Amino acid sequence: MSTSTCGIKELPGGTPARDEAGPAATPFRADGADSPDWLLQRWGVMLLIRRAEEAIAAMVEAGEVRCPCHLYIGQEAVAAGVAAALTPSDTVWGGHRSHGHYLAKGGSLEKLFAEVLGRTSGCSGGRGGSMHLASPEVGIFGTVPIVAGTVPLAVGAAFASRMRGGKDVAVAFFGDGALEEGHLHESLNLAAVYRLPVLFVCENNLYSSHLHWSERRVADNLDLAGEFHSVPGTRVDGNDAVAVYRAAHRAIEGARRGEGPSLLECRTFRWRGHVGAGWDTDVGVARRGELAEWLNRDPLARVAERLAVLGVHDLAARERVVLNRVADAVARARAGASPDRGRVLQHVWAEAACAP
Repeated sequence: MSTSTCGIKELPGGTPARDEAGPAATPFRADGADSPDWLLQRWGVMLLIRRAEEAIAAMVEAGEVRCPCHLYIGQEAVAAGVAAALTPSDTVWGGHRSHGHYLAKGGSLEKLFAEVLGRTSGCSGGRGGSMHLASPEVGIFGTVPIVAGTVPLAVGAAFASRMRGGKDVAVAFFGDGALEEGHLHESLNLAAVYRLPVLFVCENNLYSSHLHWSERRVADNLDLAGEFHSVPGTRVDGNDAVAVYRAAHRAIEGARRGEGPSLLECRTFRWRGHVGAGWDTDVGVARRGELAEWLNRDPLARVAERLAVLGVHDLAARERVVLNRVADAVARARAGASPDRGRVLQHVWAEAACAP
């Protein structure tokens, strides 16, 4: 493939971005993606993720939440955009930074707070904490903190859908560092061989923990990671919910038609550190000073600007509703019971068949 930069635009940091439609594709316009109702819905999803995570960050800083928390603030457009292209029976598979995926797919807000607080009313019974979220009723069968750990599971879910003769699609969310894991490439190849209905979504926030991509790779070509396996790749502005939706919708509908897997690289940036509530430091290592630039590319503000042009000006009132919803959910989660000490090993150790 040519490395020419002809016909491509620039993303933050002077990085070239390949056109999301691809060189041979025709412009794609999904019905309703520019309507006030659609934009309001996506803005609401992103705002819910943002305010929920800010509440978790405050509890982390206060010492109330003791489990490790990897916050999604700044990346909300990816989860909100992809989820808009999914049906309730489609499945999503995430990693350690999956609060946004969970909420965008319809997971319970109260159960998320209860889980990070270690309450039995949590979505995983208070046993999983921030990184082990489950909500099977909305297509979330578990998130896993092992890097790229859920990618093979997403492929398995897509294989199961194919065997059942269904149309459900599986979506694997992962960070840029996951593309350096061998089992992700094995998953890409298997999905391609069987033309499985799966979308691989790389949320490239530039850093794998504290290492910038340029310290780990020769070239900025993550969107081409599936090329060797004949999995087409697309790079998109991950802070633009509409652009993410259109690219995801195109890939997901193609998967439903039997066209096989696709890879979507969403270029974005997390505002907080790799883990915890800190702002511009990753595990004790200062980042390169990109935060100020990315704060100006706030995905919520971009949708709000579009809404203002369309005559929608009541976002402050809508935000108060979301803030009240978050506060109520936190209060209910705090009132939940802590796990019984006598059941602390339940679901951890299996009883031997010959045990008395």
